[in-house]
Amino acid sequence: MREKMMRFMQGRYGVDQFNNFLMKLFFCEFIFYFLFRRLVPEVASIMYYLSLATLVYTYYRMFSRNIYKRASENQNFLNKTANIRRKINNQKSIFKQRKVYRIYKCPTCKQKVRVPKGKGKISIHCPKCDTYFIKRS
Repeated sequence: MREKMMRFMQGRYGVDQFNNFLMKLFFCEFIFYFLFRRLVPEVASIMYYLSLATLVYTYYRMFSRNIYKRASENQNFLNKTANIRRKINNQKSIFKQRKVYRIYKCPTCKQKVRVPKGKGKISIHCPKCDTYFIKRS
């Protein structure tokens, strides 16, 4: 069965970041449909068909043989969401470092400066504008 599936998918596009986003969008729309189907049936029916269309488009992209077109769609998606993904990754990085480091902003240039936690009152040097400021770490 696995070989049949591999032969079927040969020459097809498959899954990429845009398809992953579309699947997450489908699940959100479908959950929204289930939450509001009794309260607001008109909106729920629209959400049902919207989620169904999202799912069909996702599978269309996955089984498409036009690899160049699907890759360009994925690249456009990545280009448009680059800033959002960068901000999310920065916040994840800050969250991971919260136990070991404190992050302060320089009062003059707003540059973020990372200092170790638990050192008491320290003088922090901004590498961008050479300003010194005192904070508790």
